[in-house]
Amino acid sequence: MRRTGRVLRALLSAGGVSRGRRIRLALGALLFAAGVTIFGIGVFSYVDGGDAPAPAVTSADEPTPTPTITATPKPASKPKPTPTPTPGPPTPRDIPYTMIIDKIGVNNPVVAYGLDAELVPQVPNNGGDIAWYDFSAVPGTGSNAVFAGHVNWNRAPAVFGGLQSLAVGDVIMLKAKNGTEITYKVSDNFLVDPADEASLKVMAATPTDTITLITCGGTWIPDPSEQLGGDYTNRVIVRATLVSVNSVAEPSGAAAGS
Repeated sequence: MRRTGRVLRALLSAGGVSRGRRIRLALGALLFAAGVTIFGIGVFSYVDGGDAPAPAVTSADEPTPTPTITATPKPASKPKPTPTPTPGPPTPRDIPYTMIIDKIGVNNPVVAYGLDAELVPQVPNNGGDIAWYDFSAVPGTGSNAVFAGHVNWNRAPAVFGGLQSLAVGDVIMLKAKNGTEITYKVSDNFLVDPADEASLKVMAATPTDTITLITCGGTWIPDPSEQLGGDYTNRVIVRATLVSVNSVAEPSGAAAGS
């Protein structure tokens, strides 16, 4: 239970992350191989020989030659052309994104974060940036993209200060610098206990395109032993499902240098 609490507490706290709270994220894959045995079958011919001489063949009994049949080779089939893959949405690691949530006044940059040297999820060192975790899915590619932001910073509301007020149907948009727009609608808003093992499921992969937004919630409990002076009792989890992915292509008629 204490280990589970470290996971979501490490993801978000009021003003940063406690170094003592660690998450060990391990991604495992099982590879199976099937052996194939090829059997060869020998073909043998049996000839029954005899001592009697072969009967003589007269001209009248000359056998009719068997015509030679030559198989006409089938024309080689043309290889099927390899379809050109449709480029997917850019990753926030490569192209800057902005997250827009009009209802709560969010129009803030998304920055790619991962794990630090101690395998603790990194968090923004300011109240305005939104973290996208690179161990989760790329937005718009069919699974769960996980984001986190502070609820307050330096005793003032931070980027996700209004996250708990979002309701089902509210729109969340991710807009990339290259023009790609990915739109989601809120499907759920709930609290989890960071000490509950089940709370870790909010970061797991999903069968449908989803985004998960995490921030602090509940009640602030002062604790002088904590680096930040305390912690929140819960985490706010907002889930949203994909509505559309729109890529804005550059004008085809634009000439270089014009």
